Amino acid sequence: MTTPTVVTVRAPAKINLELVVGAPRPDGFHDLATVFHAVSLIDEVSAEPSDDITVTVEGTQADQVPCDETNLAVRAARLLARHTRTVTGARLHIRKGIPVAGGMAGGSADAAAALLACDTLWDTGLSRQELLHLGAQLGSDVPFALVGGTAVGTGRGERLTEVPAVGDHQWVVALAGRGLSTPAVYEELDRLRAGEFLSAPRVSDQLLKALRAGDPVLLGSRLANDLEAAACSLAPELEITLKIGRACGALGGIVSGSGPTVVFLVRDAEHAFDLTASLTACGSVRDVRRAHGPVHGAEIVEHART
Repeated sequence: MTTPTVVTVRAPAKINLELVVGAPRPDGFHDLATVFHAVSLIDEVSAEPSDDITVTVEGTQADQVPCDETNLAVRAARLLARHTRTVTGARLHIRKGIPVAGGMAGGSADAAAALLACDTLWDTGLSRQELLHLGAQLGSDVPFALVGGTAVGTGRGERLTEVPAVGDHQWVVALAGRGLSTPAVYEELDRLRAGEFLSAPRVSDQLLKALRAGDPVLLGSRLANDLEAAACSLAPELEITLKIGRACGALGGIVSGSGPTVVFLVRDAEHAFDLTASLTACGSVRDVRRAHGPVHGAEIVEHART
């Protein structure tokens, strides 16, 4: 029986097309209602046999990614090993294409990719549902990174319902010059909303209608993120980026998740090119990238055997 010598998995970044945040829960989390949308910014994780579980990282902002036990890919591999009572290890290598600390769930993508890669490398044979269950233990965004596409997330975001979205949407992604701490953004949101009555979170029927119809104009008008005001409070330069995008005719603009990445929905490739040029020239962003979505979740792209 042959065994894999290397397994490589790609997993996508996510955008929250809508993010509705409820009141703080006793466990410190917040109930969420969100619409996840996977886009073509990709992290790639390779796994090879080893005596231990280790990780190395290359690519943009690789120096900002931990290479110790706190790395989500390492945590994912160790969780899988415990769950399946696997005694062998894996040498993980991450190639970063997703912004680090940018609100696009790059760490969660790495965890999802590591789960799938190690499950294949070790031949543990878990079902996708079992992998989703393990992913939810690692973080709210990990299950969606496994699934991809477009989906409604509830609870902490880990309970997913597929949305039958139509069309391929074009995005311009503006990367800020610094990261934002997700816990700090949630703390700022709680401060800004102190004393307010907050109803149970639910996503907009109009946004779901726009996705089902493949209507980018309606979709752009319905993008919404409860965390945006908190992110802009902590990083006021995000307001400048949003204003530039709107002035350049973006169909919609939004802070992605907890930020500080800002994403703009555009009409087509030509519009994306023009907006990219304007944002690059403004000096308020570190980098600008183009992407499209929805795309698949974590998938094996190399499975070499001896």
